[in-house]
Amino acid sequence: MPPFVLASQSPARLATLRSAGLDPAVIVSGVDESQADGLPPVELALRLAELKCAAVVGRDAVPEAALVLGCDSVLELDGAVLGKPRDAADATARWQAMRGRSGVLHTGHCLTDTGTGTTLSASAETTVHFADVTDAEIAAYVATGEPLRVAGAFTVDGLGGGFVTRVEGDHHNVVGVSLPLLRDLVRRLGHDWTALWTARG
Repeated sequence: MPPFVLASQSPARLATLRSAGLDPAVIVSGVDESQADGLPPVELALRLAELKCAAVVGRDAVPEAALVLGCDSVLELDGAVLGKPRDAADATARWQAMRGRSGVLHTGHCLTDTGTGTTLSASAETTVHFADVTDAEIAAYVATGEPLRVAGAFTVDGLGGGFVTRVEGDHHNVVGVSLPLLRDLVRRLGHDWTALWTARG
């Protein structure tokens, strides 16, 4: 089976893949995300995933005939795109807008088989319902720094987990990578998903 490469510096994505039996090599793309500004939420998530994947595919560090995965997530609230907050004030304002409501988390996935040159892209959507948190809870959460590092200013696998009341769709997608969608992409590229459980990047 081909070696597997993750074109992302997200610890949560890496942990999710490892929990699913994959052990990817990590090569950070370094893509300037501002170049995709202005796109609708789904298109933005897909475009950023494609840019990250493409930025890594041609590097010398990528093993021969590897599968390279690029991912990016954005939260859609009232039609607006919410990536990583700019600062603490931005994170606070977002939580004040999100509390007691729901948003849609879009994660773009781009998978390239460098052995064949074939690339497939798809997005996964998950609806996230947020608790009606207090101002004090928001302030305490923002003070930890966690919401400043993630799209939508929240996590479900960290301190923010208690602020998410319900998830409709793939739970792993909210963490940053949809395992069922990734399995489908792997199979469409002609590879056996279960064989990747023992693959090493």
